[in-house]
Amino acid sequence: MLNLEQMKQLAGESAIKYIEDGMIVGVGTGSTVKYFIEKLATRKNDIKGAIPSSEQTATLLKQYNIPILDLNSSGIIDIYVDGADEINHYLEMIKGGGAALTREKIIAACARKFICIADESKYVVKLGTFPLPVEVIPMARSYVAREILKLDGAPDFRTGVVTDNGNVILDIHNLDITQPMDLEAKINNIVGVVTNGLFAKRGADVLLLAKKDGSLDVINGETYVK
Repeated sequence: MLNLEQMKQLAGESAIKYIEDGMIVGVGTGSTVKYFIEKLATRKNDIKGAIPSSEQTATLLKQYNIPILDLNSSGIIDIYVDGADEINHYLEMIKGGGAALTREKIIAACARKFICIADESKYVVKLGTFPLPVEVIPMARSYVAREILKLDGAPDFRTGVVTDNGNVILDIHNLDITQPMDLEAKINNIVGVVTNGLFAKRGADVLLLAKKDGSLDVINGETYVK
């Protein structure tokens, strides 16, 4: 039986099989992604370069001498590999526990393929047990919180956290997320919101789900491939 860290390692390392020569690779943020980065380092001379979703990831890439590209110059990203705080069978996600949700969402939008790497504890029937992160312009924090209350959410200011973009995070509890795409749009339409951690409009294309028994499920939408 695998423990949590071993499951993260299995999921992260397994994504390397999707990396082809000459690719531009978007790289996410988090404890599972670090295992992917370690594997990506063995292919650093085969790819055009990597686009990090956070300053933390950029630092890791530099440690492994993986070439870093600028998104505005590179254009389309061939593949994006990242984790999730929660993911359902439609491959809709909640992300942002590491406060990198805005850059993650930008890279996901630019990517031809999005590979999510996760352990089985992140796989849920319904999103919302994990509080939904919302990145907010600092001066709008109180206003956005009041608007979130109208959606029956309970906003909690993430103290001591400033995003790479200079903004703050509200973590929203008690949301009834039955229509993730609709809720994603509603929250994004609140003035002062940069973006929120619902990845429903642009979800993952493939989920690599590591399990305690040491197996790896490859999930495409509602299709399971062992």
